Amino acid sequence: MKIELHEIAVKDVYDGYHDFGADNGVVGYDGKLNIRPRYQRNFVYNLDQSKAVMNSVLHGFPLNVMYWVVNDEDSYEVLDGQQRTLSVMQFLDHKYPIELNGQTMYVDSLPNDVYDQLMNYKFMVYWCQGTDSEKLDWFRTVNIAGEKLTDQELRNIAYTGPWLSDAKKYFSKRNCAAKKLSDPYAKGDPNRQELLELSLKWIADNKDTTINDYMAQHKSDADANALWQYFQHVIHWVQELFPDVYKQMKGQQWGLYYNQYHTDKDDENYNSSSMSKEIKQLMDDPEVTSKRGIWLYELAKGAGEPNAIKNLSLRTFDRRDAKRKYDDQTDKAKDDGVSNCPYCAKEGLDTIWKLSEMQADHIVPWSRGGKTEYDNLQMLCKKHNESKGNR
Repeated sequence: MKIELHEIAVKDVYDGYHDFGADNGVVGYDGKLNIRPRYQRNFVYNLDQSKAVMNSVLHGFPLNVMYWVVNDEDSYEVLDGQQRTLSVMQFLDHKYPIELNGQTMYVDSLPNDVYDQLMNYKFMVYWCQGTDSEKLDWFRTVNIAGEKLTDQELRNIAYTGPWLSDAKKYFSKRNCAAKKLSDPYAKGDPNRQELLELSLKWIADNKDTTINDYMAQHKSDADANALWQYFQHVIHWVQELFPDVYKQMKGQQWGLYYNQYHTDKDDENYNSSSMSKEIKQLMDDPEVTSKRGIWLYELAKGAGEPNAIKNLSLRTFDRRDAKRKYDDQTDKAKDDGVSNCPYCAKEGLDTIWKLSEMQADHIVPWSRGGKTEYDNLQMLCKKHNESKGNR
């Protein structure tokens, strides 16, 4: 990894400065510097913050160091320092005034000496050059001033290419197609690349790889159509299986569920009408403490998983009730000369188990309408409780 510190005058950055609009970036430094790469956050400084930057510059105060990515000899991208750079560039572009010596001034009103001082002010810039993995490691560990980039913003820097540019059309704008399609089901700010990261997490899991490896493999692809199609398949699958939308569905790992449970025989394993009725019942059931686990329960149950019920986090018996029931069973068992575990007693055993060796159990299981109430409580030894299941 090659990292060099450069002093670059404001006038040199402003040379060739042009703002092509929100969707097309901003360039400077004779057109060689991409000041606002598409992977970066949009300009978010307010007017007071921009004026504060200009006040520092006009007084000759140092700004925090900036970082540029060196793509090649004539191509650079701003990694950190975008908002400070744009604050200066926009003032020079007559976008806002400042207060100087009690007067409101635009750039063309500045005294000549102040203007010259501004144009010759030096930005302290680290140029960073290396392989994709080296740049990614550097950007993760460097103490970048201001708000830190997200993991996906860092990946976007390392794996810039035609594939990423196309992927951002679907996943990286506030009203992007992926946001509109998945809003009831997926969380994530497209501007911070969170929705792109989510889709990559899902497809990487599907391909048994990592996000970094997936982006590296596809960096030079002409488009990201495979990722977009996969994402649509996931969301449409959810919509078909679970047509009724609940707020608890938002933010679940639907892509991971899709990878595990989607098959060509979904119609045989899952009946959306029956599941919709059961989901409503589960939502109204006070015994179900994890409402968000209902959909994973339905998927796991349809796949025949024996422990599907664990996703519901059913109510458990209070420890005081368990201790009370243990004392009742133990006292009676000693009087009768049998085990304090009803199942052991049926087998003719007289073992008296310690409280720590027993578990609270529903006499009538939840699946058959049993409630978490004292009258439906029994204490069983661990062996019999684990073998009993929902019988």
